[in-house]
Amino acid sequence: MPRVHLDADRFEEFTGKLNRERISRPTFLNSVPKCGTHLMKNIMRAFVPAEQHYNDTFIQIPILQRHLNAYNPNEPKLSWGHMLFSDQSAIALRDAYHILMIRDPYDWVLARTRFFLSDNFQGNMENLKSGQLSLEEIMNLMIWGIHQKAPPLKDIFELNGSAWIGTRARVIRLEDLLLQLKNLDSIEAERFFSELIRPMGHSKLPEDWQERVRLGSKPELSGTFRDNLSGIALEIPKELPSVQKRLVDHAAPGLRKLLGYE
Repeated sequence: MPRVHLDADRFEEFTGKLNRERISRPTFLNSVPKCGTHLMKNIMRAFVPAEQHYNDTFIQIPILQRHLNAYNPNEPKLSWGHMLFSDQSAIALRDAYHILMIRDPYDWVLARTRFFLSDNFQGNMENLKSGQLSLEEIMNLMIWGIHQKAPPLKDIFELNGSAWIGTRARVIRLEDLLLQLKNLDSIEAERFFSELIRPMGHSKLPEDWQERVRLGSKPELSGTFRDNLSGIALEIPKELPSVQKRLVDHAAPGLRKLLGYE
């Protein structure tokens, strides 16, 4: 099984002194893998008391039935994971405030490439780090999948993302979140974070909401932030090459339009 190496969670070192209001509604932070999971998690944790963080595990559908208490409306918790759409998961989340993080599939290919090539990711895919594959070949593997090892882009986005659209899940684009982080003094940012935070049961944003967001978005708190990944031998471009963009469009036609990127 693949393993992810992360440094110890230092979140409470930065936020332990905050007076955080208890939430009255279970809240689940869901995401397509490599779509800002830890960023959203840490921002939201800055608004929720530590005793209401569901730290037992990163919830996914194979272990869902063992962690249904995370969504108990009588004992609200803030939890997180990658949750496939299914009848079981939809029922489990029926009483929860469900946030779903997505990102542009073009950028997702680069993020997945960067992560799989890092020392932080360990699994049965060491060939990717052997130096025998070109960067273009590795990016193509991120799009088409690796036989019996890693699913293709289309399957990941359909099961973790597209299938939740039109349900009770609230879809947040990573790009929109990043934009508001750069403009925290704007009215638009205040509206964005108010609409994000208040459904947990908060009456309003606390006066220090900007500082909380800044604390939660500190790069050093996320082990999977691009600058915290180590051991990457190849230089990953800032933009997906045009050939790979066409491959994404061919492999998952209509996906970017559905997600609001066209």
